[in-house]
This record gives sequence, structure tokens and C-alpha cells, in this order.
Amino acid sequence: MRKAAFHNLGCKVNAYETEAMQQLLEDAGYEIVPFEEKADVYIINTCSVTNVADKKSRQMLHRAKKLNPAAVVVAAGCYVQAAASRLAEDSAVDLIVGNNRKKDLVHLLDEHFADRSVREDVVDIAAEREYEPLHIRKISDHTRAFIKVQDGCNQFCSYCIIPYTRGRVRSRRPEEILNEVSRLSSAGYREIVLTGIHLSSYGVDFNGEENLLSLTERLDRIPGIERIRLGSLEPCIITREFAERLASMRTVCPHFHLSLQSGCDETLRRMNRHYTTEDYLKRCEILRDTFKNPAITTDVIVGFPGETEEEFSRTRAFLEKVRFYEMHVFKYSRREGTRAAVMEGQIPENVKSERSDELLKLDRELSENYRRSFLGQEEKLLLEEEAEIDGKRYMLGHTARYVKGAVPYRDGLKNKTAEGVFVEQLNEEILRLSEKNTEV
Repeated sequence: MRKAAFHNLGCKVNAYETEAMQQLLEDAGYEIVPFEEKADVYIINTCSVTNVADKKSRQMLHRAKKLNPAAVVVAAGCYVQAAASRLAEDSAVDLIVGNNRKKDLVHLLDEHFADRSVREDVVDIAAEREYEPLHIRKISDHTRAFIKVQDGCNQFCSYCIIPYTRGRVRSRRPEEILNEVSRLSSAGYREIVLTGIHLSSYGVDFNGEENLLSLTERLDRIPGIERIRLGSLEPCIITREFAERLASMRTVCPHFHLSLQSGCDETLRRMNRHYTTEDYLKRCEILRDTFKNPAITTDVIVGFPGETEEEFSRTRAFLEKVRFYEMHVFKYSRREGTRAAVMEGQIPENVKSERSDELLKLDRELSENYRRSFLGQEEKLLLEEEAEIDGKRYMLGHTARYVKGAVPYRDGLKNKTAEGVFVEQLNEEILRLSEKNTEV
């Protein structure tokens, strides 16, 4: 029996695909082992969202070859699409598998083991129109399952390489999604998170017969699923009708990650983002009118080319005005092949770091204020793990708004919803544990 080890880099879509590839190898008779153990095959699902991600992808490929020089090292995913020719010349890499070809991993490995030659299966991703059929029946998190429903992006933001590494929008057929979620529900999963490269575009390639809202309504009816959480959304998808229909469903969590990137209109135009700060704020107000105290989170890039001190100050003021639950703050990373990489006014690294530190401090303040707003209230928790706090045993879990809380420990609580308990127990230690919850 051959042994295989996986390492995932990048987004939740990559994580889903890594789980799916692992299950393909398990079905083919491979034993899956931890990455740091000796294996016959190492599969690195790479990322190429920034130059730093490229570097990490190369480092992990070389680390795998050092762990076992005789092993087959497989480079898969986005960095493959961006740098296939470079990888073909890298002696640490034995097999190169591009996006939309991960489903063929077992077959490609069989061919490679037959003659040990370097093989490459990379397609022109821009020409691909079919969604790659990958499936999961389990996931490493035993309470929350991420479900990939869409691939590709048509937006072409000026800083982003993803449309070139993931191709154009391709949506998964709703019947496949419903079947997969039904299987996961039968296996005991209570919460699902819908994810994609550009989730808001789900269904645009279906000629109007399905969209994200109608898909969510169908998933809402699946027995056993208690929570549906939506992944990152474009703000323009939030309309009054969209919010009200979501609010009418029994399972949809009042937790919305709306991509922002900058709180300055001039910067947004250079980024090729298709909204203004006024548009964005209106969408947040719709959510707050429709849901009680919804959790609104976002992404922010600091140090984008041309960002002046005044533009940064506008961004900071806008972030305070919106009052986010959490902000994922990124320093702009120059990415070859994008329009932003050749823009004038590239910001020095020390200035980016100063601005990032300032927004991270603001993030901590806003996040703590939001979490403290639940002190003394009763909430439902989906319980996930055991912890000891001040010498007492607790079960920790998240609310529908993705705030962490605790209940006194009892056997059999994991993956159960605790009714009518919460935040009297939410002391300083649990607040600390709540900081920087996993991004969804």
C-alpha cells in the first residue's frame, strides 16, 4: 500500500479540493499520513494569490522532496497555472496538475508510476467552461463542512491574479450540491459553509435558472442541517429582497463577509472594484435593518499603489463608521501579471507595515466591542471542542454569528446545539479564545 501526504496552501476552496483529492486517493487504496512523515507521494495544493504565496508553494515542494527524495512530489493548483514552465524545470517536482485536472489525480499518478517520467497536465484555464466534478463525503472539521459550489472569477480586480489561475466563472450543478450536503447531513454534519472563488457569481453561467439565493433556499430544506453560512460575498449582491429572503430561512446565519478592500473611493477605482463606499454602507444598513445585530466582516488591503495618507485616513474612518465584527487586514503584495504591479506610486514596505498595524489595532477594538455586546445574553452554540478555563471544564462552540462561547462540560455535547445558554459564562479567557476566529 502506497502512502500519501497532503499540504494545503491558500483559500477555503483549496482546502475543499485538498479534502476531495485525499478521498480520491483513499478510495484508490492509498494510506494517508501526516505531511511530516515519510510518504511515497506528497501532494501540495499550491496558492498564487501573492508573490509570497508563490514562494511558500515552492518552499513546500522542496521540503517534500527533502522528506523523501525517492517520493513523487505533486504540484497542484493555482501556482501551477501561473508557473507551469518553471515547475517543469524544477528537479523537486515530479508531477504537475493544474486546476480543473485535480479529479484525474489517481490516473495521473498511475501513469507516472508506470514510467516515472515528469508529467504535466495543465490546461488553458481561460478556455474551460465545465465545473470540475470533485466531491467530499467527510471533512476534518467534524461539525462544520465547507462546500465548494463555484469556481473562477470574471471581475479582474487590478491587484488580483485569480482570474488567470482559476479561469472564468463555472458553477456546480445544484443537484450535485444537494446530494453532497444530504450525504454530509446523514454523516452528522450540522453546519455547512458555502464557498467559491467568487461566490456571488454562482449561477451566472446557468442562464438565469439558478442563483445563490435559490440554491440556499433549496439547501435550507435539507433535514439535519441546522446552519448555513455564506462565504465571502460581493457587496452588490445584498439587496432588500436578497436579505429578506435569507432572513425567512430557518438555517441561514446572520454572519456576512462582505469584501471591501478599501474605504476610499479613489482607491477602489484604481482597484477596479465596482462599487463606492456609499454603495457599500447601504448594503450593510440593509443587513442591519433585516437581521438583529448581524456579524459583518470584511477584507482590507493597505498600501495599494497610490494610497496617500489622506486616502488611508478615509479608509480608517470608514471602517470605524461601518463597525465591523472582524477585519482581515492585508498589506498589498505586488503580483506580477496584474495591472497594479506596474502602477506608479508603489508604497514602501515600512509604510504598509505602519498602516497595517494601525488597522489591526482598530480591528481588535471593534471585534472586542462586538463580542462584548453579547455578554449576559442567551445564545445557541454549536459545540465543537473541550477546554479547561480557571480549572473548570467547558465545551466551546460558536453562535450563528460566529462568536465563541462556552457551556459547562457534559459528556456527549460535541456537535450538539446547546439551547438557551451562553454568555454568563463568557469570561476574559473565552473572549481571548474568541479573537481571530477562523475565516469563513
